[in-house]
Amino acid sequence: MSFQANDNSDEEQVPVSFTAFQRWRGSVMVVAMCFFLALVTVETEGQTSSSTPAPPGATGVAQPAPVPNAAPANQSSGATTAAPPPLAEEQTPTDGQDTIFVFKKEVREVILHATVVDEQRRLVTNLDRPAFTVFEDGVPQATTSFHRDDVPVAMGIVIDNSGSMREKRDKVSQAVLNLIRASNPNDEIFVVNFSQDSYLDQDFTSDIDLLQQALRKVTMQGSTALYDAIVASAVHLKNNTRVDRKVLLVITDGRDNASQETLQEATRRLQQENGPTLYAIGLLGDELQQSDSGALKSLADSTGGVAFFPKRLDEVDDITRTVARDIRSQFTIGYKPTNPSQNAKYRVIEVRAQARGYRKLTVRTRSGYYEGEAVR
Repeated sequence: MSFQANDNSDEEQVPVSFTAFQRWRGSVMVVAMCFFLALVTVETEGQTSSSTPAPPGATGVAQPAPVPNAAPANQSSGATTAAPPPLAEEQTPTDGQDTIFVFKKEVREVILHATVVDEQRRLVTNLDRPAFTVFEDGVPQATTSFHRDDVPVAMGIVIDNSGSMREKRDKVSQAVLNLIRASNPNDEIFVVNFSQDSYLDQDFTSDIDLLQQALRKVTMQGSTALYDAIVASAVHLKNNTRVDRKVLLVITDGRDNASQETLQEATRRLQQENGPTLYAIGLLGDELQQSDSGALKSLADSTGGVAFFPKRLDEVDDITRTVARDIRSQFTIGYKPTNPSQNAKYRVIEVRAQARGYRKLTVRTRSGYYEGEAVR
């Protein structure tokens, strides 16, 4: 939503005509000249008056080009000329053309949050801007901004509160608290507990005590409306305009069996321009591992996040700490699309990285976005 800057090469032009105003002004000047000539004495034959009264000014608009062959108007001592509207530039017309103003429209900046790992899946955090190449729909894009700073994020923690989570919730809540403690202390975090319905048990805060209380608000009953919870949480993240980077952490132990939203609708919501990065932890039993891991993996991969499927509950704590490190090690890359048209078309993104000392680098970021649906 920010990170914009003017790019005159991609601006639209909208002409605005002042023809009617010119005709009115010319008529007024003819009447004024006749009145003035009736009152003055002609000193010599063929001599003409050297000046005419100023025509009425138009308050609130810029003055158009002079009428051809008209004498220059006198300026009154208290008269002022209004400036042109913002973001407009006057173009000088040629003979017979209207005066026009050109209104300019900014091209929006797409912001990517990228994690880089080497061949051993270790985080790489020491790259510079030239190491990255961004492609949109296969076309290389010039980056307009780049940095890697441990800046605060807006994070939604979305936890399955259905009956099947009863024996797992204590360890899950403790692992989430460890993630919060390992995160930037200025992160703004909210907690959603969901089963068939989603409950915002704690709105955005940096207070660990309040977050801990929200994690204890459990009922352990009902079915699982996972996609509904993800969509509602993504909307809540979007409404936080104080923090630019957005993250969702979703923890569940079963398939969605109660949502009104579909997997496709949840994916599209996450893939809005500059949408959140989603991390998922699927506590799936062996009988659900194959059939239900695909949805979580698809949601995470499309946003540049990761889906984890631990075989033991004890692994969750290490996973949440890994997620915290991952979030704090991201690169932020901005670019303005070479095709700035807004048509809600899905645009495919790929980011590559090369650097001396690394044989192969893998960049994890969102796979694309729907143009025109949301801005950072």
